[in-house]
Amino acid sequence: MDFYEQRQRLQSIASSVQTSRDAIGVEKLKSELAELEKKRGEESFWQDVEHAKTVNMRIARIERSVKKTEELEKKCSDLTELIDMAEGENDPELESEIEVITKELEKESEELFLESLLRGKYDSLNAILTIHAGAGGTEAQDWAEMLYRMYTRYAERKGYGIETTDRQDGDEAGIKSVTFLIKGDNAYGFLKAEKGVHRLVRISPFDAGKRRHTSFASLEVMPEIVDEGEIVIKPEDLKIDTCRSSGAGGQHVNKTESAVRITHLPTGIVTWCQNERSQVQNKETAMRMLYAKLAELKEREQTEEALKLKGEIKKIEWGSQIRSYVFCPYTMVKDHRTGYETSDVNGVMDGDLDGFIYDYLVKANS
Repeated sequence: MDFYEQRQRLQSIASSVQTSRDAIGVEKLKSELAELEKKRGEESFWQDVEHAKTVNMRIARIERSVKKTEELEKKCSDLTELIDMAEGENDPELESEIEVITKELEKESEELFLESLLRGKYDSLNAILTIHAGAGGTEAQDWAEMLYRMYTRYAERKGYGIETTDRQDGDEAGIKSVTFLIKGDNAYGFLKAEKGVHRLVRISPFDAGKRRHTSFASLEVMPEIVDEGEIVIKPEDLKIDTCRSSGAGGQHVNKTESAVRITHLPTGIVTWCQNERSQVQNKETAMRMLYAKLAELKEREQTEEALKLKGEIKKIEWGSQIRSYVFCPYTMVKDHRTGYETSDVNGVMDGDLDGFIYDYLVKANS
């Protein structure tokens, strides 16, 4: 084994971990953790249950970040000792073990670096995704369902939970729109890179002439707001309508006005929910969606202002066509903001989005 090369690799890993530690602000997080734990020890802490839950969630996230960073540092230190031992004993088994550990550390340090790029206020939260089929009927609706499958597969790869809150099926195939919650650490931070219009080019399975078609679908990504004190909504700014739910659902859907539509008058934002069985539940879900959309709007405005000042990354825009998925006459998926591309269309459609997300976050933070 080339021990000099192994030490160089380890030095690169340790440097990456230190860079991530500085970006995450581990010492600052420890100070915040001490303050939060002091607050949690006060007698009045549980008088405001919702606030207490928010604090506990923040404590858990800080503990995970600090623990992950310090464990990785400890692994680097242990590997240094193992390399010294292997060099002295010339043991092939130790050399094999070093190679395995080094590869694991390289992967873990890259993951930590990626997390260090998540500096947005809501990045650590769950993500609410809404996919809308574009114009084009069945073609676009089928594409919307393909995207829905792609993001649920991505969530499964990451170990995230998935909860569909609203779905409107297409007339013949696919879906007109779907809203679903992806639950897990940093879900919004990663998936916010995916918001925008997605374009598909393929030979249509619905065209008897086997012609090539182009379809579009849009994706909204919003953070699930836990502490609603972050966003203030005045009752007089809301217009709330109720109506009968549509789609499958049996007698309940046909006989009760359980679906709820909420319009936020100052912004014109509309949220809608019909999946729950009661009007109260649908209203609660629609309100959560409204908080999320207003938070995303606020963050978008701040991001656009920052991008104007930065100037270097003007191509990374909110709401524009962000990516093309070409199935024919060649295979390629290309991100139009960053230039990142791959020919592994099937892998991408099975949820392998890490390369796109990583490249976006790196360039957006450079």
